Amino acid sequence: MIESTIKTSPLGRWYIELIDTTKENAEPVHCLDVYEYADKIEEMGKEYDGMVEVIWSSDEGVTPEQINEVRMQMNAYEAEQEAIRNGEANLADGTPNFNNPENYEDA
Repeated sequence: MIESTIKTSPLGRWYIELIDTTKENAEPVHCLDVYEYADKIEEMGKEYDGMVEVIWSSDEGVTPEQINEVRMQMNAYEAEQEAIRNGEANLADGTPNFNNPENYEDA
C-alpha cells in the first residue's frame, strides 16, 4: 500500500509525498509533478509485481485549488496515456501523438 499525500511547500507550490506503508521506516519520496509521480509509483510497484493500492490524502494547509490542480493534471495524464496505448493519432488535448508512427512522414 502506497500513501500519496498532497502537500504544499512554504512557497505555496504543491507536491506529492509517497510512502510505502508496508515498509518500516520507509523514506518518503517527493514528486513535483504527475509525470514524476507516475514514474515513482511504477518504480515502487515493481517490488509488488505492479499490484499496489494507493491511498490519497492531503496535508493541512493544502488549498482546494491545489487539490483540484493535481486532480486535473492526473486526469490529463491518464487521457494522454490512454491515447498512447490505443495508438490514436492525437492526444486528448489535440497535440500529435508522437508515439504513433502514422504521425511521421517518410522523407
